[in-house]
Amino acid sequence: MEEQDKAKLQELIDLLASFRGRHTELVTVYAAAGSNINQLANQIASEQSTAMNIKSKTTRTNVIDALERIIRHLKLHPKIPPNGLAIFCGNTSKNEGQPDIQIWAIEPPQELRTKFYRCDQIFVLEPLKEMLKASGVYGLIVMDRREATIGLLEGKNITKLKHLTSNVPGKYKTGGQCLDPNKTYIKLRKGGKSLKDINIGDEIWALDLKSNKEIFTKVINKWIKKKKEYRNISVSDCWFILCSLDHTLFKEENGNFVEIPARNLVIGDSLITFYDSPIKGTQPIEIIKIEDFKKEIELIDIETEEGNFFANGILIHNSAARFDRLTDEMAKEFYRRISGYVKEIFLDMPRLKGLFIGGPGPTKEEFITDGQIPNDLKKKIIAVKDLTYTDEQGLTFLVDACAEDIASEEITKEKEILKEFFETLGKNPSKVAYEISAVKRALEMGAVQKLIISTKIPKEIAKELAKKAESISAEVYYVSDETNEGVQFKNISGLGALLRFVV
Repeated sequence: MEEQDKAKLQELIDLLASFRGRHTELVTVYAAAGSNINQLANQIASEQSTAMNIKSKTTRTNVIDALERIIRHLKLHPKIPPNGLAIFCGNTSKNEGQPDIQIWAIEPPQELRTKFYRCDQIFVLEPLKEMLKASGVYGLIVMDRREATIGLLEGKNITKLKHLTSNVPGKYKTGGQCLDPNKTYIKLRKGGKSLKDINIGDEIWALDLKSNKEIFTKVINKWIKKKKEYRNISVSDCWFILCSLDHTLFKEENGNFVEIPARNLVIGDSLITFYDSPIKGTQPIEIIKIEDFKKEIELIDIETEEGNFFANGILIHNSAARFDRLTDEMAKEFYRRISGYVKEIFLDMPRLKGLFIGGPGPTKEEFITDGQIPNDLKKKIIAVKDLTYTDEQGLTFLVDACAEDIASEEITKEKEILKEFFETLGKNPSKVAYEISAVKRALEMGAVQKLIISTKIPKEIAKELAKKAESISAEVYYVSDETNEGVQFKNISGLGALLRFVV
């Protein structure tokens, strides 16, 4: 909200707050943005019928007259304005028996989300007061490699705008990826072999993690390793995998593929296999049995170009380094997808004051570096916070974590304009005016480029000067006395102007 709009809204709020009806004869109507004006008119007409039951003749007459004026005003609008409509109408007379029905109708400076009707002794002003607090909005982004939530902070209201998920597997530290050479069957383009008979150059069954489609990938390395511990993991009476504890498999979790060492698997976890029917594609299948063995065994490790392959029909991965490269690329693609929505939502948002980003570990920094965020939005990043949650709940945690940053952002803007004022006063005092007489003279001559008003200045004077500044297209800034600079400015008069030319 521009400072001039803010001042005008405050003026209206102060005026409306000064009225108090003798009875419940002050009518407040809030029509939310996007609501139907005909439905609103019908509702007000219905309230007229209800008002006929008011016992006091004077109150009944005043309320019905107020509702009639509201209905007539609604006929002036073909539809509810883009930001909604706020209407205040009622008897404002201070003299009993001499009614003075007045009406105020405004399109709020910000989108109105409240649908409200009340007949009371006072006008209901809380939704407008809240807009004064919410002079701008902040973009919220919580994310990791597998999930992202984009939201908006407006005043105290947090709104979720977009939720995204990916199929990027999580990261785990991995060692030798070893399988039993005799009890591991590997499917080839034609037929299949035991793992011990697989050769470098063979093309074996694997999965393209980006498209979720089966492929055949070339074996590029093969080792024999000895292990002192291993597991036999069964997903059915005939499907099993016998592997080292550090062998990494793919576990299905909430629709995502999560990379997990064999030692961390438990009965009930679902591993990934591939079916040709009824629907061709990957399918999760639950682990029904796990057996652990502690004795030395000779196992085989292979590496493929794709970084994964199917062993006994179960999807596993081989080289940790290669798999990490693949997941890193998938993560970057997800970051870019998040960035696309961030650009779409925030780039042209007129009241956007800044962005806050949160997430676990280094993912948020990776997103900022690799996500291709437009530079105009990168400049608006105020704070980056460590968070555990990346869902809608994470938005709330992010706002809590950034409370001090939000407060300091408001103070920073005040400090910037006051720093400019005091620096100009020190280096080029002829380009500055302060105290009411000098500021008024500069405004009358059209010399003011930026007008600065302390919130401690009487409202009547502030309103008069702001109106003059608006008429000559000068910028208006309001500053508090919550900073040392603000106190210093208040003490020298509380009024100041940076000039276009010397007067």
